[in-house]
Amino acid sequence: MNESTVQLKEGKTLPDGWGWVRLGDVCMINPSRPNGFTRLPDAPTTFAPMAAVDGNLGVISKPESRSYSEVSKGYTYFGEADVLFAKITPCMQNGKHAIARNLLDGVGFGSTEFHVIRPSALILPEWIHFFIRQPFFLQEAASYFVGAVGQQRVPESFLANYGIPLPPLPEQKRIATKVQELTKDVQRARLACEAQLEAARALPQAYLRQVFESEEAKKWERGRLGQVCDGDSGVWGDIPDNSQNCYVVLRSNNIQEGLIVLDDLSIRKVIDPNVVEAKSLRTGDILVTTSSGSKNLLGKSALFVQPLDGKKYLFSNFTMRLRPNTQAIEPTFLYFYLRSPQAKQVLMLLQDTTTGLRNLDRKEFIAQTIPVPTLAKQEQIAAELRGKIASAEKLKESIEKQLESIKALPQAILRKAFRGEL
Repeated sequence: MNESTVQLKEGKTLPDGWGWVRLGDVCMINPSRPNGFTRLPDAPTTFAPMAAVDGNLGVISKPESRSYSEVSKGYTYFGEADVLFAKITPCMQNGKHAIARNLLDGVGFGSTEFHVIRPSALILPEWIHFFIRQPFFLQEAASYFVGAVGQQRVPESFLANYGIPLPPLPEQKRIATKVQELTKDVQRARLACEAQLEAARALPQAYLRQVFESEEAKKWERGRLGQVCDGDSGVWGDIPDNSQNCYVVLRSNNIQEGLIVLDDLSIRKVIDPNVVEAKSLRTGDILVTTSSGSKNLLGKSALFVQPLDGKKYLFSNFTMRLRPNTQAIEPTFLYFYLRSPQAKQVLMLLQDTTTGLRNLDRKEFIAQTIPVPTLAKQEQIAAELRGKIASAEKLKESIEKQLESIKALPQAILRKAFRGEL
């Protein structure tokens, strides 16, 4: 037995009637095709490419039907109820493992990048499949990789020598049935939680649509964006050194989900003090992405709030700064409008592409018309939207935590199963 088996034995006492066995003692690993096995060349045969293996369900979800002559040489042979174990990275680590079921004439062929585990009468295929899906097993399998980087494989000897807890067959069947029932319950809970999360993520856009596409909004005065704020392009600067002329330059990647994220900051050298002053951000400025490889990221915006560190923050030449005239437009109101579905429709019309890079036509962007109700109305709307969107964000975070807990349940179930606690 390998070292991991000894550790498992010492770390946890198995229930009465259970024992430790090597997988190779209760299974055949990569069995050869049976002697005398023949089929007509044109006979249909189940073929399982890597893409057809659904590790979450443990099945070959979309097998192909090919003629026997196509797959009789150069592919891995397997039979009904064999367990397929992806031996290459990253497919192995991503759980590309399944039980072969409903094969044509009980025979199938698959990629040579699978190990085939054939259970004896002492062990259920489900018991093997549940065991090899556990993260600790996959992590340990990865530590045994052999071969060049990019072509690494789990050796057959790792599977053959690995120790696995084995209860009597009736107990395996009972536990396997329980695991399947609980897994279905978890899947239902996960789908319901994902639906709730999708709804929570849609709330901010729904709130913005409710405001900016309302009957009241249709009566508001409109003006050009350039009439209520100044638009300016950014600066990139030179390679930084240890001088005092180096500054943080915010880029498109620092604009995430409507917020300025101070991660992965770029430091650049800008010598001219007039340029530094002109390209410095201040609270209330709105930063807009003007170049991106994705149409969905072009035009994304965020409201800048000066951090407490007191540093000067500049903005890159792939972004635009909008500086609202606070006598005409409330910055938060403008920021919310630029994130609205209505404004996003305008963005789609202002894009052009150059060598795969999408660019925002800055002149047309600043010339677009926007709603401009009274300042009092703008302030009221900004306050209401801040509250609603903050509540939506808290709801989203709560559901995300709930979803993470649900995602952890399958592995918790398997841990209990192999400790005899189900």
